[in-house]
Amino acid sequence: MSERILIVDDEKDIVNLLELYLESEGYTVVKAYNGIDALKFIKEQNIDMAILDIMMPGIDGYRLIKKIRENYKIPILMLSAKREHHDKILGLELGADDYMTKPFNPMEVIARIKAQLRRCSKYNNTKRQVESDYLQLGNLRLDLPSCTLYKDGNSIELTSREFLILKMLMQNPSRVFTKKQIFEEVWEDQFYGDDNTIMVHISNLRNKIEQNPKQPVYIKTIRGLGYKIDNIKLNKGSES
Repeated sequence: MSERILIVDDEKDIVNLLELYLESEGYTVVKAYNGIDALKFIKEQNIDMAILDIMMPGIDGYRLIKKIRENYKIPILMLSAKREHHDKILGLELGADDYMTKPFNPMEVIARIKAQLRRCSKYNNTKRQVESDYLQLGNLRLDLPSCTLYKDGNSIELTSREFLILKMLMQNPSRVFTKKQIFEEVWEDQFYGDDNTIMVHISNLRNKIEQNPKQPVYIKTIRGLGYKIDNIKLNKGSES
Protein backbone atom coordinates (compact mmCIF):
# COMPACT_ATOMS: atom_id res chain seq x y z
CA MET A 1 0.00 0.00 0.00
CA SER A 2 1.42 3.38 -1.03
CA GLU A 3 1.88 6.21 1.45
CA ARG A 4 -0.86 8.84 1.43
CA ILE A 5 0.46 12.41 1.14
CA LEU A 6 -1.74 15.41 1.95
CA ILE A 7 -0.93 18.60 0.01
CA VAL A 8 -2.43 21.80 1.46
CA ASP A 9 -2.04 24.99 -0.59
CA ASP A 10 -4.48 27.55 -1.96
CA GLU A 11 -2.44 27.76 -5.20
CA LYS A 12 -3.97 25.00 -7.32
CA ASP A 13 -1.12 25.04 -9.85
CA ILE A 14 1.36 24.13 -7.11
CA VAL A 15 -0.92 21.39 -5.76
CA ASN A 16 -1.35 19.92 -9.24
CA LEU A 17 2.40 20.07 -9.94
CA LEU A 18 3.25 18.26 -6.72
CA GLU A 19 0.47 15.75 -7.35
CA LEU A 20 2.00 14.91 -10.74
CA TYR A 21 5.45 14.27 -9.29
CA LEU A 22 4.19 12.38 -6.23
CA GLU A 23 1.92 10.08 -8.22
CA SER A 24 4.79 9.32 -10.60
CA GLU A 25 6.69 8.08 -7.53
CA GLY A 26 3.80 5.83 -6.53
CA TYR A 27 2.32 7.93 -3.71
CA THR A 28 -1.39 8.48 -3.17
CA VAL A 29 -2.22 12.20 -3.08
CA VAL A 30 -4.94 13.94 -1.08
CA LYS A 31 -5.51 17.59 -2.03
CA ALA A 32 -6.81 20.45 0.12
CA TYR A 33 -6.88 24.17 -0.61
CA ASN A 34 -7.45 25.42 2.93
CA GLY A 35 -6.70 24.40 6.50
CA ILE A 36 -10.29 23.49 7.39
CA ASP A 37 -10.53 20.84 4.67
CA ALA A 38 -7.03 19.63 5.55
CA LEU A 39 -8.02 18.90 9.15
CA LYS A 40 -11.12 17.08 7.94
CA PHE A 41 -9.06 14.82 5.64
CA ILE A 42 -6.51 14.09 8.39
CA LYS A 43 -9.32 12.99 10.73
CA GLU A 44 -11.13 10.93 8.10
CA GLN A 45 -8.25 9.37 6.17
CA ASN A 46 -5.02 7.58 7.01
CA ILE A 47 -2.59 10.37 6.12
CA ASP A 48 1.12 9.46 6.27
CA MET A 49 2.58 12.94 5.68
CA ALA A 50 1.43 16.54 5.13
CA ILE A 51 2.87 19.32 2.96
CA LEU A 52 1.59 22.71 4.09
CA ASP A 53 1.68 26.28 2.84
CA ILE A 54 1.64 29.08 5.44
CA MET A 55 -0.52 31.75 3.85
CA MET A 56 -3.96 30.19 3.36
CA PRO A 57 -7.55 31.30 3.96
CA GLY A 58 -9.40 30.19 7.08
CA ILE A 59 -6.67 28.48 9.05
CA ASP A 60 -3.11 29.45 8.13
CA GLY A 61 -0.23 26.98 8.08
CA TYR A 62 1.04 27.85 11.55
CA ARG A 63 -2.34 27.28 13.20
CA LEU A 64 -2.82 24.13 11.15
CA ILE A 65 0.46 22.68 12.47
CA LYS A 66 -0.62 23.36 16.05
CA LYS A 67 -3.96 21.64 15.49
CA ILE A 68 -2.33 18.63 13.79
CA ARG A 69 0.21 18.26 16.59
CA GLU A 70 -2.56 18.09 19.18
CA ASN A 71 -3.37 14.55 18.01
CA TYR A 72 -1.01 13.38 15.27
CA LYS A 73 2.72 12.72 14.82
CA ILE A 74 2.82 12.53 11.03
CA PRO A 75 5.79 14.23 9.31
CA ILE A 76 5.05 17.80 8.23
CA LEU A 77 6.90 19.67 5.48
CA MET A 78 6.23 23.39 5.21
CA LEU A 79 6.43 24.79 1.69
CA SER A 80 6.13 28.58 1.71
CA ALA A 81 7.08 31.79 -0.05
CA LYS A 82 8.05 33.24 3.35
CA ARG A 83 11.84 33.17 3.36
CA GLU A 84 12.83 34.93 6.60
CA HIS A 85 14.69 32.94 9.24
CA HIS A 86 12.07 33.71 11.89
CA ASP A 87 9.35 32.20 9.68
CA LYS A 88 11.31 28.96 9.41
CA ILE A 89 12.15 28.90 13.12
CA LEU A 90 8.50 29.49 14.06
CA GLY A 91 7.36 26.64 11.83
CA LEU A 92 9.89 24.25 13.36
CA GLU A 93 9.04 25.35 16.90
CA LEU A 94 5.36 24.67 16.28
CA GLY A 95 6.13 21.12 15.17
CA ALA A 96 7.07 21.09 11.49
CA ASP A 97 9.77 18.57 10.56
CA ASP A 98 11.15 20.43 7.55
CA TYR A 99 10.79 23.78 5.76
CA MET A 100 11.33 24.69 2.10
CA THR A 101 10.81 27.99 0.32
CA LYS A 102 9.12 28.77 -2.98
CA PRO A 103 10.05 28.60 -5.78
CA PHE A 104 11.21 25.03 -5.31
CA ASN A 105 12.66 22.14 -7.27
CA PRO A 106 9.97 19.41 -7.33
CA MET A 107 12.62 16.67 -7.26
CA GLU A 108 14.10 18.15 -4.07
CA VAL A 109 10.62 18.12 -2.52
CA ILE A 110 10.30 14.44 -3.45
CA ALA A 111 13.72 13.69 -1.96
CA ARG A 112 12.79 15.39 1.31
CA ILE A 113 9.46 13.56 1.45
CA LYS A 114 11.23 10.24 1.01
CA ALA A 115 13.70 11.15 3.76
CA GLN A 116 10.87 12.10 6.14
CA LEU A 117 8.99 8.87 5.48
CA ARG A 118 12.17 6.83 5.99
CA ARG A 119 12.70 8.50 9.36
CA CYS A 120 9.08 7.94 10.31
CA SER A 121 9.43 4.26 9.43
CA LYS A 122 12.63 4.03 11.48
CA TYR A 123 10.85 5.70 14.41
CA ASN A 124 7.95 3.24 14.23
CA ASN A 125 10.29 0.27 13.84
CA THR A 126 12.04 1.34 17.00
CA LYS A 127 8.68 1.16 18.79
CA ARG A 128 8.13 -2.41 17.58
CA GLN A 129 11.64 -3.76 18.14
CA VAL A 130 12.34 -2.71 21.71
CA GLU A 131 9.38 -3.98 23.68
CA SER A 132 10.80 -3.60 27.18
CA ASP A 133 13.75 -1.21 26.93
CA TYR A 134 14.05 2.18 28.54
CA LEU A 135 16.76 4.73 29.28
CA GLN A 136 17.07 6.36 32.70
CA LEU A 137 18.99 9.53 33.47
CA GLY A 138 18.38 11.47 36.67
CA ASN A 139 14.64 11.99 36.90
CA LEU A 140 14.19 11.32 33.19
CA ARG A 141 13.01 7.98 31.88
CA LEU A 142 12.76 7.46 28.13
CA ASP A 143 10.44 4.56 27.41
CA LEU A 144 11.49 3.16 24.05
CA PRO A 145 8.53 0.89 23.23
CA SER A 146 6.06 3.77 23.56
CA CYS A 147 8.52 6.50 22.53
CA THR A 148 7.41 8.43 25.61
CA LEU A 149 9.46 10.54 27.99
CA TYR A 150 8.68 10.59 31.70
CA LYS A 151 9.96 13.26 34.08
CA ASP A 152 9.33 12.53 37.75
CA GLY A 153 6.77 9.98 36.56
CA ASN A 154 4.83 12.47 34.44
CA SER A 155 4.65 11.83 30.70
CA ILE A 156 6.00 14.46 28.30
CA GLU A 157 4.97 14.45 24.64
CA LEU A 158 7.88 14.36 22.17
CA THR A 159 7.94 14.75 18.41
CA SER A 160 9.66 11.96 16.47
CA ARG A 161 12.79 14.08 16.00
CA GLU A 162 12.92 15.13 19.64
CA PHE A 163 12.64 11.47 20.61
CA LEU A 164 15.50 10.45 18.30
CA ILE A 165 17.77 13.29 19.47
CA LEU A 166 17.11 12.56 23.14
CA LYS A 167 17.55 8.81 22.60
CA MET A 168 20.89 9.45 20.88
CA LEU A 169 22.11 11.63 23.75
CA MET A 170 20.81 9.42 26.56
CA GLN A 171 22.38 6.32 25.04
CA ASN A 172 25.73 8.10 25.16
CA PRO A 173 25.81 10.21 28.35
CA SER A 174 28.70 12.69 28.58
CA ARG A 175 29.64 12.12 24.93
CA VAL A 176 29.80 15.29 22.84
CA PHE A 177 27.95 15.16 19.52
CA THR A 178 28.56 17.76 16.84
CA LYS A 179 25.61 19.39 15.11
CA LYS A 180 26.66 17.54 11.96
CA GLN A 181 26.57 14.18 13.75
CA ILE A 182 23.14 14.88 15.25
CA PHE A 183 21.67 16.08 11.96
CA GLU A 184 23.02 13.24 9.85
CA GLU A 185 21.92 10.60 12.38
CA VAL A 186 18.43 11.98 13.08
CA TRP A 187 17.60 13.60 9.72
CA GLU A 188 19.49 10.99 7.67
CA ASP A 189 20.62 13.70 5.29
CA GLN A 190 23.74 15.71 4.57
CA PHE A 191 24.42 18.61 6.92
CA TYR A 192 24.90 21.93 5.13
CA GLY A 193 25.62 24.05 8.18
CA ASP A 194 22.03 25.04 8.99
CA ASP A 195 22.49 25.54 12.75
CA ASN A 196 18.95 26.88 13.26
CA THR A 197 17.30 23.49 12.75
CA ILE A 198 19.38 21.78 15.46
CA MET A 199 19.16 24.78 17.80
CA VAL A 200 15.36 24.88 17.61
CA HIS A 201 14.98 21.19 18.44
CA ILE A 202 17.50 21.37 21.30
CA SER A 203 15.69 24.45 22.64
CA ASN A 204 12.35 22.62 22.49
CA LEU A 205 13.83 19.64 24.35
CA ARG A 206 15.26 21.90 27.05
CA ASN A 207 11.89 23.56 27.51
CA LYS A 208 10.41 20.13 28.16
CA ILE A 209 13.05 18.54 30.41
CA GLU A 210 14.93 21.31 32.20
CA GLN A 211 13.88 23.07 35.38
CA ASN A 212 15.41 26.25 33.95
CA PRO A 213 16.02 25.98 30.17
CA LYS A 214 18.39 28.97 30.30
CA GLN A 215 20.57 27.14 32.81
CA PRO A 216 20.33 23.54 31.58
CA VAL A 217 21.36 20.70 33.86
CA TYR A 218 20.90 17.92 31.32
CA ILE A 219 21.60 19.05 27.76
CA LYS A 220 24.77 21.11 27.74
CA THR A 221 26.17 23.21 24.91
CA ILE A 222 29.87 22.62 24.33
CA ARG A 223 30.95 25.85 22.67
CA GLY A 224 32.48 25.32 19.26
CA LEU A 225 31.73 21.59 19.29
CA GLY A 226 28.10 20.65 19.84
CA TYR A 227 25.95 19.13 22.60
CA LYS A 228 26.07 16.45 25.25
CA ILE A 229 23.77 15.19 27.98
CA ASP A 230 25.24 14.95 31.47
CA ASN A 231 25.04 11.69 33.37
CA ILE A 232 23.68 13.17 36.60
CA LYS A 233 22.10 11.46 39.57
CA LEU A 234 19.24 13.15 41.36
CA ASN A 235 18.06 11.82 44.70
CA LYS A 236 14.71 13.62 44.94
CA GLY A 237 13.69 14.07 41.34
CA SER A 238 14.76 17.73 41.41
CA GLU A 239 17.19 19.61 39.21
CA SER A 240 17.93 22.25 41.80
